[in-house]
Amino acid sequence: MAWKQLRAALGTLSGMPARRFRPGGTAQSRFAPNRFVPRRISRMGLSLRRPAPLVNAALALLLGAGGFVAYETLRGPDDGAAAAGGASTMPVRQGTVTATATADGSVASASTATADFVTGGTVTAIDVAVGDKVKKGQKLAEVDPAAANRSLDAARADLDAARDSLSRAEDAGQDTTGAQDAVTQAELAVDDAQAAVDGTVLTAPMAGTVTAVNGTLGSSSSGSGSSSGGQNGAGSSSGGSSGAGSSGAGSSGGGSSSSAGSASGSSSGGFIDLADLTKLQVTADFAEADATRLTEKQAATVTWNALNGARESATVAAVDPSPTTSDSAVTYGVTLSLDDLPDGARPGQTVSVSVVTGEVADAVYVNPAAITTTGGQHRVTVVAGGRRDTRTVQIGLEGDQATQITDGVQPGEQVEITLTSTGDSGSTGGFGNRGGGFGFSGGGAPGGGPGGFSGGGQRGGGSGGR
Repeated sequence: MAWKQLRAALGTLSGMPARRFRPGGTAQSRFAPNRFVPRRISRMGLSLRRPAPLVNAALALLLGAGGFVAYETLRGPDDGAAAAGGASTMPVRQGTVTATATADGSVASASTATADFVTGGTVTAIDVAVGDKVKKGQKLAEVDPAAANRSLDAARADLDAARDSLSRAEDAGQDTTGAQDAVTQAELAVDDAQAAVDGTVLTAPMAGTVTAVNGTLGSSSSGSGSSSGGQNGAGSSSGGSSGAGSSGAGSSGGGSSSSAGSASGSSSGGFIDLADLTKLQVTADFAEADATRLTEKQAATVTWNALNGARESATVAAVDPSPTTSDSAVTYGVTLSLDDLPDGARPGQTVSVSVVTGEVADAVYVNPAAITTTGGQHRVTVVAGGRRDTRTVQIGLEGDQATQITDGVQPGEQVEITLTSTGDSGSTGGFGNRGGGFGFSGGGAPGGGPGGFSGGGQRGGGSGGR
């Protein structure tokens, strides 16, 4: 093959096409080999004799050596020596081992409130919009107070009538027990009616920012039923010596004792929703297995997906005592308080949460793939001087990417890690040794993967070597 390639190259140097067709249809060189090629070769001082076998062997050795040097140069330094049986070795290291639990969550305000009308009616004024900051007690909206005012006038008239009846009974020397009860009931009715009038104006229950306005001008808002006056007013229709008084009390109560509700077209919140945006927190649902490792005051990191990966530190504030089950998946709600807020943080944003469930500094550790467990005993294989020594070890914290060894090996010793192959990936991959990381990717995929151990920590960024 090499000889044919040499002849083709020499033909190219002539600057002429290598072949042509004779009139008879037989392809041959434009210049016959016995005429042109020897003459050209003679001019170049070359010989047509085939190379000696010794020369071929020397060329093959040179090519092989060059390929090996190129491979070693491109592959980079290897952090672990290859071991027999499809395995590699990695050093025992010392540093920090960290275990975490992760989940997705969302941002919410730590302090929220909903404002609903106490008295139902037609909405005649809305004084705020979404995004407005309000103070506690500030007017937010109003409904038509006409009906409530009429009820108040009637309740006051009933009270006057009850007092007149009490005076007549006293003047006549009659038993005043019934008349006194009527006055008491009428006074309560006036209080209820006044509360109904006050309830036509919606005020802020807390200082904060308006996050939703769930109503419009002209819509009909029913009372929230939260007013104690509404309940008492409804009961005032019983008893009393005056039919007018009974009717008046019932009328005033009707305005403030409507069933709970909000303006037409509103959401499940109140007529107006408020939140303190200066006090944000994070809520996340953790898997059952992870939730068992969570306790209050554990440190955490929150990453904002919508804010270019902005990160802030947080602390576990509470873990729900009861789980939530959905499609056979059991999760526990966790609330985290934030130490600070990134620019642009808003309620409702999605975040990623990582809670540190365990951490050991200055720990002796190995890659988890170096440990085999049988019958509750953990073992590693130490490789030294070409010999393999299987040892029983004691493990401590099982971190995300490293396992602490409390007894059995020393930093710097080489432990065997068996490579596994999956599908077409084979076991041609490395351990990601460039950058000092283990860098497994899918069990021996070519080149390893990101991650691994860098220096003394367990989250190195080494990319896999090929």
